[in-house]
Formats: sequence, structure tokens, C-alpha cells
Amino acid sequence: MQEETYDTDFYAWANTQAALLRAGKLQQADIEHIAEEIESMGKGELRELENRLAVLFTHLLKWRFQPTHRSRSWELTIKEQRRRLRRHLAQNPSLKSKLAQAREDAYGDAVLEAARQTGRAEDAFPVDCPFSIEQTLNDAWWPA
Repeated sequence: MQEETYDTDFYAWANTQAALLRAGKLQQADIEHIAEEIESMGKGELRELENRLAVLFTHLLKWRFQPTHRSRSWELTIKEQRRRLRRHLAQNPSLKSKLAQAREDAYGDAVLEAARQTGRAEDAFPVDCPFSIEQTLNDAWWPA
């Protein structure tokens, strides 16, 4: 029954599992699927980190490589993403151990997006991320 509910009505399954856990009825709980969902939530937090870094890197690349097109909108997006990244890392401190890989993955996405938005070739941007995490999160730092 639980398998069927998990596959056919996730909302009902989630509420049932929460009630079972709160009641201490672990034997009746769908432990395997609960574990999968918890792992998925953790992966979602990592994806959030990578997505925010990609948006920030995209705008930092545009800021650096299109100085004549700089706008208030770009500036505010950079400021907003820095705030959101710092808050996300404060709420999920263990993600700091994933920053190096997230930076690398996000930068690749950012190059593609910056190329799309600017019309420049992908190879017009550095192969490796030119922004350190410290620079990226520092409100006072702006690419030259």
C-alpha cells in the first residue's frame, strides 16, 4: 500500500509518513523512501548553491567583459545573489566543503549563459573561473 501511495499520491504519502514518524511507529514507516527523500533534499540544497553561483558568475563575467553595458540591473543582481549565497551558506554550513566543486560546475554553466546573453563566443571567457569564492561573496569587490 505504501509503495502505491508513494508512486501515485506523494502528498498523501508524505503526510502519512510524517504522522507515523511523530507517533514513533517506525516499523510501519516507509523507511527506504523516507531516506531517499531526505537525500534528495540535501542534493537540492547543493543544486541551489550551484544555481546561485552560476547566476552570480554570469553577471560577474558580463560586468568584466562588457563594461560599456553595465547596468543598475546587473549591479543589483550581483548584490542580491551575494546576499542569497551568504544566507544559504549560513543556513547550510556543511555546503562550504562543497564550494570548490560547486564553483567549478557553476562556472561552466555561467560561461554558457554569459555567451548566450552577450553574443560572445564561449572561448572569449577564461577556461577556469577567474573569481575566488572570497571575491565572489565580497560586496566590496567588483571585477575590473
